[in-house]
Amino acid sequence: MTLRLRISPCPNDTFMFDALLNGRIDTGGLHFDVEYRDIEALNRGVQAGEADVSKISCAVLPAVADRYALLDSGAALGRGNGPLLVRRAGDRSPIRRVAVPGVHTTANALMMRLFPRITERTPLLFSQIAAAVERGDFDAGVLIHEGRFVYRQRQLELVADLGQLWERTTALPLPLGGIAAKRSLPEAVRRQVETLIRQSIEYAFAHPEASRAYIKEHAQELDDAVIDAHIALFVNDYSLSLGDEGRRAVEALTGIACAFNS
Repeated sequence: MTLRLRISPCPNDTFMFDALLNGRIDTGGLHFDVEYRDIEALNRGVQAGEADVSKISCAVLPAVADRYALLDSGAALGRGNGPLLVRRAGDRSPIRRVAVPGVHTTANALMMRLFPRITERTPLLFSQIAAAVERGDFDAGVLIHEGRFVYRQRQLELVADLGQLWERTTALPLPLGGIAAKRSLPEAVRRQVETLIRQSIEYAFAHPEASRAYIKEHAQELDDAVIDAHIALFVNDYSLSLGDEGRRAVEALTGIACAFNS
């Protein structure tokens, strides 16, 4: 059986999926037709029903929970790993225009919740936001993925860590993204995919250098220190299993408790 798999090209996804996609574990007869897309394109894809299995922003779950089930493995969830709101260093003018990495992203959902007065939010490809803020195209921008590690190189400064604000108000880890599978797939197949992703992550943890060439083939930033920091921040025990706390966090963000693999 071949499944249409869509993930991001970012190091956390390629680290987690390397063993699954590059023959390092036995997939039990499942095959994956993989495409790599920006997170907002992934969100649009699940809304259109294009993928069998896909990375998504947790914030898009309410729009797709009737058709997709969130898997227990493969999540980007944790503490201290939230999107960063940044601006040009030294700029003290009012923040009105903000670039966000997509309308349906968790980053935009956090901006709406934490900064409701900032209503002029423009979606932009995540890898273009820092440069756009540096040029003065926007008053500020929300950085995700590798951008949160290198923004100071562009003479930008931190306005707010959206993840820290979330943790202070909820006492829960921040659910950034997860892996969703179509509910129309047989439950046994969804369970098998969930298990394979967990096995792939376990392999990645046990053999951290095995995936390096694959990661660099797709990454925006090729510096090993940036890649290592990215993986360490976004791939953790919650990636192996959301667990009860992870499920509570997803419910707190989305307002729904029925979006899991059941």
